[in-house]
Amino acid sequence: MESSWFSSSFWSGDSTARIWTIPDGPCGSIQSSPASVHVLKHFKGRTNEKSKDVTTLDWNGEGTLLATGSYDGQARIWSRDGELKQTLFKHKGPIFSLKWNRKGDFLLSGSVDKTAIVWDTKTWECKQQFEFHSAPTLDVDWRNNNSFATCSTDNMIYVCKIGDPRPVKTFSGHQSEVNAIKWDPTGSLLASCSDDWTAKIWSVKQDKCVYDFKEHTKEIYTIRWSPTGPGTNNPNQQLLLASASFDSSIKLWEVEQGHLLYSLAGHRQPVYSVAFSPDGEYLASGSLDQSLHIWSVKEGRILKTFRGSGGIFEVCWNKEGSKIAACFSNNTVCVMDFRM
Repeated sequence: MESSWFSSSFWSGDSTARIWTIPDGPCGSIQSSPASVHVLKHFKGRTNEKSKDVTTLDWNGEGTLLATGSYDGQARIWSRDGELKQTLFKHKGPIFSLKWNRKGDFLLSGSVDKTAIVWDTKTWECKQQFEFHSAPTLDVDWRNNNSFATCSTDNMIYVCKIGDPRPVKTFSGHQSEVNAIKWDPTGSLLASCSDDWTAKIWSVKQDKCVYDFKEHTKEIYTIRWSPTGPGTNNPNQQLLLASASFDSSIKLWEVEQGHLLYSLAGHRQPVYSVAFSPDGEYLASGSLDQSLHIWSVKEGRILKTFRGSGGIFEVCWNKEGSKIAACFSNNTVCVMDFRM
């Protein structure tokens, strides 16, 4: 029986993360049993501590190690069977973003303490701490194996390189806090979204943004690049950017010309998460309205809808594109079968 690995909800309010083994076949709500779940406790004793609530997590490329960040400012490294391998101490505030580089030799963390830290995964020591922001760091994203971008509530975006004491690039233009940043598959374009209702695309070759998308009417919480175009497994399809907003809509942007391809209006409340299927043909979206929609990227319409009993804060696909996981505000994680 083939199994897929999923990590639990992006935001965990019980000071735990969980690793579930999902068997192949019909799916539904995950039920806790010793055979199917490893509970990663971020506290000692019987009672949890709110200061250790898990805020972010990320698997390494091989799927052998899971990194978690929490409100206590510590990053923790876990094996796939739930063993705590390492605890990383240096941040002085909650960690909101945590990313492995593709090679797996560095782990990057961003914190409310205004800094980003690159950790050497051979020694688990701090390789370099970057102190450029004047306010909390909200997101970090690797460009390649030794350079990355950071964004903050100070409205700024910095491109940094290991070994360089100063930013190699500074992007300014957002009028409010920058919630998320993502490099495109080639590492040449950086997308950002903000509470100023805009999504922007930046190039390392320019100081000003290449495109400034202003179609949303409320804060934009997250963005995702499609796994299509140059540098992907789907090179003959066009590169797209999806933006999800508190205005309850999702926008699909065509990047080559910089125009709006579709405005996806199917949710009734803020959209917190979007994820493209591995082949780029479908987009999953999760909202506070308790619904998960699967959209046709080509047609811009809903193909399937799954409804739960709580707001959805994170959605993700398995690598085969046959299952979608969603975490709900009522403490459940659901896995849906998707085979068209």
